[in-house]
Amino acid sequence: MATVAREEARTVAERSYAGGLAFALVSASSFGLSGSLARSLLDLGWSPAAVVATRVGGAFLILLIPCLVLIRRIGLPTRGQSLRMLAYGVVAIALAQLCYFSAVQYLSVGVALLLEFLAPVMLIGWHWARTHHRPTSSVLVGAGLSIVGLAFVLDLREGLTLNPIGVAWALGAALCLCAYFLLSEDTGSDAPIHPLLLTTAGTGIGAGVLLAAAAAGLLPLAASGGVTILADRPVDWWVPVLVLILISAVLAYPAGIVGVRRLGSSLASFVSLTEVIFAVIFAFVLLGQRPGPMQLLGGALILGGIALVQRPGPYEGGGGADRVNSRTNACVKELIAQLLRACRSR
Repeated sequence: MATVAREEARTVAERSYAGGLAFALVSASSFGLSGSLARSLLDLGWSPAAVVATRVGGAFLILLIPCLVLIRRIGLPTRGQSLRMLAYGVVAIALAQLCYFSAVQYLSVGVALLLEFLAPVMLIGWHWARTHHRPTSSVLVGAGLSIVGLAFVLDLREGLTLNPIGVAWALGAALCLCAYFLLSEDTGSDAPIHPLLLTTAGTGIGAGVLLAAAAAGLLPLAASGGVTILADRPVDWWVPVLVLILISAVLAYPAGIVGVRRLGSSLASFVSLTEVIFAVIFAFVLLGQRPGPMQLLGGALILGGIALVQRPGPYEGGGGADRVNSRTNACVKELIAQLLRACRSR
C-alpha cells in the first residue's frame, strides 16, 4: 500500500514538473516574440512606452469580462490577496518597464538586458539567505554558464559602456523581475490567487501606472497607424498589436504564473532566460536578422546552464521529477549539439 502511494506521489510530481516546464517555456517564448512585434511598431514611430502600455492595457480589457465571471464564482479576493495583486501590477509590471526604459537612456539595450537578467542569480542569493541552505555546486556553475551565455546572445562586443545611473536603473529592473517571480508563487498565508485574476489585476494596475507616468512626462507616448513589415510581408499596424496583446500578454503572463508555481521561483527564473533565445529565433523569422556564431554559442551555454540548475525531485531514489530531469537534459543536450553544429557551419 505504501509503495502504491509513493508511486502515485511520484507520478503527480512528474506531471507537475513536466507541466511546469512546459508552461515556463510557453511564457518565455511568448515574451520573446514581443521584441520582434515591438520592432515593427517602433519602425512606424511608436514609442517603447506606448507599445508596452498598449500590450498590458489591451490584455486587461480582453481579460476583464472573464475575470468578472471568475470573481462571481470564487468570490472577492481577500485583503492579503488584493495587496499581492497591487504589488504585482505596480512592481512586477509597471516599475519593471519604467526601470528598463530609464536604463536604456544611459546604457545599450544589450547591457541593460544583461543586468536585468541577473534576477535569477539574485533569487539564488535570496533563497540562500532566507533558508540558510547553500546552493549546490551544479546550481552555481549553471548560473554562471547561463549568464555568460546571455552575454553572448546579447552580443555585447559593441557599445559596452557602463553609466552608474543606468546601471542603477537596470539593477532596479532586475529587482522588479525578482518580484515578478516571487509574487507569482503561491506561498503565503492566503490561498493562491487564480492566474487569471492575478494577470487581469496586474495588467490593469500596470497600465494605469504607465499611463500616469506618461501623463507626468516621465515616459513619452507616441503611436501611429500605417503598414509595417513582418516576415517580409506588409501588414497593417493592428496585426502586430493584436498578436502582441494576445500572445505576449494574455498568454504569457498566466503561463508564467503557472510555471513559477510548479517549478518554484528560482528554477522558473532560469528557464525564463530562454526568452532571449526565442527572441533571436523570432527576429530571424520575422525580421530577417540572422544570429551569429557567438549568439548560437550563447544559446547553447544558456541551455546547458538551465540543465545544471534543475533541482532534483523531492523523492530519494529516483522520483518522478528526476525522470523528467533526465528526459529534459537529453532534449537540452540535443539542442546544444544542434546549436554547436550551426556555429561550426558558419
